[in-house]
Amino acid sequence: MSGGTAAVDQFVEPGRGGGLLDVVRQRYLLRLLVRKELRVRYRGSVLGMAWSYVKPAVQFIVYYFAVGVFLQMNRAVDNFAVYLFAGIVVINFFGEAFGNATRAIVGNSALVKKIYLPRELFSVSSLWVATVHFFPQLLVLLVGALIYGWRPSPAQLAAGVLGFVILTIFSLGLGLIFGAVNVMFRDAENVVDLLLMVATWASPVLYAWTAVYDVIGNTWLWTLYQLNPLTPVVELFHWCFWAPTAGVDYVGTPDLAKWVAIAGAISVLTLLIGEWVFRRLDGRFAQEL
Repeated sequence: MSGGTAAVDQFVEPGRGGGLLDVVRQRYLLRLLVRKELRVRYRGSVLGMAWSYVKPAVQFIVYYFAVGVFLQMNRAVDNFAVYLFAGIVVINFFGEAFGNATRAIVGNSALVKKIYLPRELFSVSSLWVATVHFFPQLLVLLVGALIYGWRPSPAQLAAGVLGFVILTIFSLGLGLIFGAVNVMFRDAENVVDLLLMVATWASPVLYAWTAVYDVIGNTWLWTLYQLNPLTPVVELFHWCFWAPTAGVDYVGTPDLAKWVAIAGAISVLTLLIGEWVFRRLDGRFAQEL
């Protein structure tokens, strides 16, 4: 009887566990989910992980010729190729992490309905898969920056790491919110698709921030533009990878340190809200699916 009682006591009501802390405790399950997602994604694929290079390469070529050559941004921005790709890797990581985390619970409905495990594992595994695809792009960016004479300072390298940390936290927070809401309302996927479509243009990826500032000036619109965490993150990547290249004299947007601090705070707040929303709805996942 005592053994049976102990076994019952070990059960945890969905949404009442340790949340993201359970993900840390069950790292083995996380590794299994990441491997499963990668196998499913590249099942029957000839190129496999090589798509991590092909897709961003095609994206870069299209943007470079459309914006850099035809709109002549390569004349307005020194070493525009590095500038452009530094922003593209940020947006690509954000898009994959956020988009996949939104679909993570619905996409793993069979597991969610059959067994109980920390459901945050699915969102975090989507983030890890996005990270796996991020590093090949980062390698290409490093090679390109070196070709253009990349000589970063320790502070600039730290800026790149900080930008990635902020981006990861922000992506996971949004993924938890929309992943939970998507179980209840499938419209969330379409909302996320719209947000990702706008994300490329809502931060200085294809253009210089000065183009925005020259039009709207130091107004509330500029404040709103800077409150988007992606804007300071892209600027941190520019400062890390583009600014140290030959011939570039760049220190970032006005009050960059302030906006980076605000972006970090917004990202942490988004993660806390995301975890709260996720755990509030967790208990309804199985019945809604």
